[in-house]
Amino acid sequence: MSGNTSSALKNIKNKQRRQKVFGEIKQAKSKQKHKLRAERAKEERENPELREQRLVENVPETIDSKRVYDETIAAEVEGEDEFQAYFADAAKEPKILLTTSAGAKKPAYEFADMLLDFLPNTTFIKRQKEFSMVDMSKFCANRDYTTLMVINEDKKKVTGLSMIHLPEGPSFYFSVTSIVDGKRIKGHGRATDHLPELVLNNFNSRFGKTVGRLFQSIFPRQPELQGRQVITLHNQRDYIFFRRHRYVFRNEEKVGLQELGPQFTLKLRRMQKGIKGETVWEHRPDMERDKKKFYL
Repeated sequence: MSGNTSSALKNIKNKQRRQKVFGEIKQAKSKQKHKLRAERAKEERENPELREQRLVENVPETIDSKRVYDETIAAEVEGEDEFQAYFADAAKEPKILLTTSAGAKKPAYEFADMLLDFLPNTTFIKRQKEFSMVDMSKFCANRDYTTLMVINEDKKKVTGLSMIHLPEGPSFYFSVTSIVDGKRIKGHGRATDHLPELVLNNFNSRFGKTVGRLFQSIFPRQPELQGRQVITLHNQRDYIFFRRHRYVFRNEEKVGLQELGPQFTLKLRRMQKGIKGETVWEHRPDMERDKKKFYL
């Protein structure tokens, strides 16, 4: 809204009158905007080159387009990180302990069931209040678990997922949103017990490669391709979208995808070396307002 319009509205003391004038101004601007669009569309129909020129010049800026490519990433040797010991052992397979934050309610257990449906070799244990994150990490490391996962719940809503690579970290905290159970997806398929194939899209930065290694460490390295199941973690503008599908071979030439579910979205909020402390990361309803960002 222009400065002149704001000044004119401030001079109107009656609230109802001020709202009416504001509505009239807004409606007039909308009509003018649609009129210009109609005129531009007519010109572009007569001269298609104008539309091509407009699309070339009016490219919106996004987080991805503003990033500067780091050439040193491609030159790095994959594996020289905290996950090196895990991936260096060819016989090592993921072994996950899954639990919840203290005092969790039904939504956390329902989300745990979703995770158990596609995470192989995962054990769920009900959280005991007397055990801290550090205590549980030591317990898991002594029993050859490779990852500790903790579902965070606040006010009967799943808000986050903590993941600790064992035995020495690093530790990650993801906020969790947009959870959809597979049963609520129209036309969903029924998953089998076959080990899924893992697809990671757009994890290109230094942080992204580290997060990608984390996800690789919780799935077996040799998927059972006969099950035709694939799990996709797609990073777009630093939101990680989880999807699970099954390949459907319609004929010798056409291949489709049938969604199995669940669906949810992750966003990295914390990452640190070592084992994280519970008082710093758990039970933080203000986590969504954290200004620190990780560019994946």
